[in-house]
Amino acid sequence: MSYAIFSSGGQQFRAEPGVTVKVPLLAAQPGSEVTFDQVLLSSDGKQVHTGTPMVKGAKVTAEVVRHGKGKKIRIFRFARRSGYRRKAGHRQDFTEIKIVKVG
Repeated sequence: MSYAIFSSGGQQFRAEPGVTVKVPLLAAQPGSEVTFDQVLLSSDGKQVHTGTPMVKGAKVTAEVVRHGKGKKIRIFRFARRSGYRRKAGHRQDFTEIKIVKVG
């Protein structure tokens, strides 16, 4: 089982062929192919290769499935005894990708 840990948008994700992953919003059209070259760790099933900080020559290739917005989170600010209340919400944009190749 080959897998890799790659970085995108300041976050780290585990990639295996055939798995879908939600990453921060990418500027790519659905159906197009994207390549991540910031691979921190890769494994071919027998041996694990770690980078210092990146693994040289390693890439993760994925296909963009769709763009969307995540679940809404609610932000509530409150100051007691002063009548101060503020309520807001936020939905983070994401891109769903399907991992094609780890290598």
